[in-house]
Amino acid sequence: MPHLSWNEVRDRALRFSRDPIHLAAKSERAEKQTFWNAFFEVFGLRRASFASFEENVRNLKGHTSAIDLLWKGRLLVEHKSFGEDLDLAATQAFTYIEDLTREDRWDEIPRYVLVSDFARFVLYDLEPDDQLDLPLFAGRQIEKHHFTLAEFPKHVRHFAFMLGQTRVRYKPEDEANEKAYARMCQLHDELKAGGFGASAENPRGGHELERLLVRLLFCLFAEDNGIFDPETFTAFVRHRTRPDGSDLGQHLQHLFEILDTAPAQRQSGLDDDLAAFPYVNGQLFAERLRTPVFTRAMRDSLLACCDFQWARISPAVFGSLFQGIMEDRARRQQGAHYTSERDILKVIRSLFLDELRAEWTRLLADRSNRRIPGLQRFHQRLRELQFLDPACGCGNFLVLAYRELRLLETEVLRELLATGGGQALFPIVDVDQFHGIEIGEWPVRIAEVALWLMDHQMNSQASELFLSRFERLPLRATPHIVHANALRLDWHTVLPAAQCSYVLGNPPFIGKQYRNAEQQADMALIWEGVKGAGVLDFVTAWYRKAAAYIHGTRIPVAFVSTNSISQGEQVGILWGDLFQRYAIKIHFAHRTFAWASESRGKAHVHVVIIGFGAFDAANKRIYDYEAGHAEPTVTVADNISPYLVAGPDVTITKRTRPLCEVSEIAFGSMANDGGHLMLTDEERAAFLLEEPTAAPFLRPILGSVEFINGIGRWCVWLKDAAPAALRSMPAVLARVEKVRANRLASPRATTRALAAFPTLFGEDRQPTIRYLAIPKTSSEGRPYIPMGFLEPNIVANTELPTVAGASDFEFGVLTSSMHMAWTRQVAGRLKSDYRYSAGLVYNNYPWPTAATPAQRAAVESAAQAVLAARAPHLPPQGLSTLADLYDPLSMPADLARAHAALDRAVEKCYRPAPFHSDRERVEHLFRLYEQLTAPLLPATPRTRARRTPTRPTGTAARRSRTPGLPTATPPTEAPEP
Repeated sequence: MPHLSWNEVRDRALRFSRDPIHLAAKSERAEKQTFWNAFFEVFGLRRASFASFEENVRNLKGHTSAIDLLWKGRLLVEHKSFGEDLDLAATQAFTYIEDLTREDRWDEIPRYVLVSDFARFVLYDLEPDDQLDLPLFAGRQIEKHHFTLAEFPKHVRHFAFMLGQTRVRYKPEDEANEKAYARMCQLHDELKAGGFGASAENPRGGHELERLLVRLLFCLFAEDNGIFDPETFTAFVRHRTRPDGSDLGQHLQHLFEILDTAPAQRQSGLDDDLAAFPYVNGQLFAERLRTPVFTRAMRDSLLACCDFQWARISPAVFGSLFQGIMEDRARRQQGAHYTSERDILKVIRSLFLDELRAEWTRLLADRSNRRIPGLQRFHQRLRELQFLDPACGCGNFLVLAYRELRLLETEVLRELLATGGGQALFPIVDVDQFHGIEIGEWPVRIAEVALWLMDHQMNSQASELFLSRFERLPLRATPHIVHANALRLDWHTVLPAAQCSYVLGNPPFIGKQYRNAEQQADMALIWEGVKGAGVLDFVTAWYRKAAAYIHGTRIPVAFVSTNSISQGEQVGILWGDLFQRYAIKIHFAHRTFAWASESRGKAHVHVVIIGFGAFDAANKRIYDYEAGHAEPTVTVADNISPYLVAGPDVTITKRTRPLCEVSEIAFGSMANDGGHLMLTDEERAAFLLEEPTAAPFLRPILGSVEFINGIGRWCVWLKDAAPAALRSMPAVLARVEKVRANRLASPRATTRALAAFPTLFGEDRQPTIRYLAIPKTSSEGRPYIPMGFLEPNIVANTELPTVAGASDFEFGVLTSSMHMAWTRQVAGRLKSDYRYSAGLVYNNYPWPTAATPAQRAAVESAAQAVLAARAPHLPPQGLSTLADLYDPLSMPADLARAHAALDRAVEKCYRPAPFHSDRERVEHLFRLYEQLTAPLLPATPRTRARRTPTRPTGTAARRSRTPGLPTATPPTEAPEP
């Protein structure tokens, strides 16, 4: 089955919807068949290979009817003449499904029904993936989509099943969470402004303020969720405290003491209203706090919170509320980004819930005598599951995992009750199945409270099922949340691996520049002895710790992580170690998506979700998120590579030379001048007024930004300047002296040594022949990285890697969709921009080594056509920049056509058949890479032939063409960070 991208499918759908033949079609049989053949071609399918016209089926009367179109097991189409009733068409289609059922043609029964009259469509999904309130057909839920032929391109993603993909939906967030969050944040801010909880160490409030807030949150949840009697806490605040708030703090302290005291130990004189509050165990109210001083405004804020309907709020919002009160700096230091419920469910569903629900569905379908024991075993298995979140924060992942497990248990109990599967039925899933590790003391308490609150909500649902009150107060079963550094703690002491079922969570995202000394020491401990581990993100420490924990077991793991661990240099270091040392296999992957945070100042983070284990698994899944779509499509893969595409367990590590016989790439030149040799256009003009004889020594210098955006920048290039010429230019000498002083002041010895050569760049890699310039940083929004040829008089800095003497063939391949597909997977990122790397991207790229001379010539011709299409738009002929030409919205049509022709020419160098998507291109390139790096014969030293016998390459070429090299060569150094 072809792998078309959704952009390609949409383009085909647009052409289909505007085809005059389809627009004119009305009723003829031949018109219908032409219409549906073209419809299948939108998705790259040949209808005859999958579906048949006029499939026969017998009806109740024994007469034979003909289904207009049937793709067995997937799609049934009923097509009417223009303007006919589509509801009647749907009824007829559903009748055909009943006929197929009657004939025991179970494997032919479709999931989807599509009815149409050429101009209108209605698509029915008989087995929707989500649990929406939908109409029923024969006991099944139905999802329905209406659209016209003109609207078809907008609805094309509903047909993901045509490409062998299914759609997965997640519950939208309840906006009530935002309102609750805002009210609690307001109350917190007012308490903090009043100085409650302030100390010398934290003058803006801290531990006590957070503890008070969580106690108030518990009380608000408790009265709306049945833990307290209705309105008891609101009445307590409203009627027992003064309107000015002056005694509210004292009364709250008294209430907290009552909530922490068992009924048998309470004073006998306690009035009935206070005595009605239940005993809450779990140490939530045990600690003695200073009495808070409330004002009228604070009391009013608390009452506003009391008026909110907290029964609508998931206890998982506890984490969001806590996160919202943290200072941005503290949040960044802890790597704490609260994940929305929607995104947590992506982890939970992919890791275990979808599988459990599939098993439950199979049990429901079993009508044999063995059914009740099977249900009972399934119920007991739910009780035996044990979960570990080794970076649990406020417990959001554990809380939602517990909720989903209890919801499934409720379905089991309901079915057992209906079938008489036992007399003493009650919920057995409990909070003690959930284990967590958290470095912050207070989030540990929040996680415990949130789990208990969720337990109470689920107990309330169970009470409705049993028609009698079911509760667990005072609290007895306890979540196992440990206050410790998860990277220093042995996880087996929290939950032995032999007892663990699943590991999940959202380890902290802390960039290297934000880590404190303890976190740096943690990374050094976890990655000790692993070469290059210094570039790894903090989250990778949890991956390695988890890999060691699950080694030799069948425990699946799923973590939310920054997408950087599946791109660039980190992939080879992290996954190379996990594959080799722990035999890790990736089971599923949610590719890059922007998550939704519920905390204030919502975190803008691009993440991936990776599920893995120390064992292989069938039915590996890749979840793809197209830009602008929150819902993913899921594709089954034989294997998932660490770049989160279908492919082998191959990682790309830095190479110092190209994998194939092509021109070498250079890093670019670094001035290390403190800015004293650099000038803007305006500074150059002013400098030449002062020192006109310096004109021959001022050269253009470009980096990625200047090259792409046409920005003028200049440098003082004195490499070939004679001493007499230098002495005649005092303004130039003044700049040279500043360079020398700047280098002498450096703490680095190599930089200080460069002070002996103040007229030269710190590192000179400038080509002496025409070269290809490749921007190191480029926007991911561009279809191609804008590359181009430059003359040697234009200096390239370290942000503009160079390929000296590059051929048109090399330019053509590098600026093709094949190389771009490779770059998207392998390159690192700066935010979302591509970060082109010589060692990773260029030197590892698998070039089309088997291309024939004719194929190479075709690429060269197409590459020249691209350059020719650019030329009229760029200076001096035009006023555009490369940024203008490669903006998807303003790219000239002739340039787009030239690139399309170049893409086809390059792809033919790899294989005769066309590539339909980046996924196909990357899979092909990784297979080729695997062949090139794993030869059948033992590796032998490679002798590199010169591309032309008369032209040396690399350093030799530069030296042979550079007159007047100084007798003393300045030392070189790596660029300073």
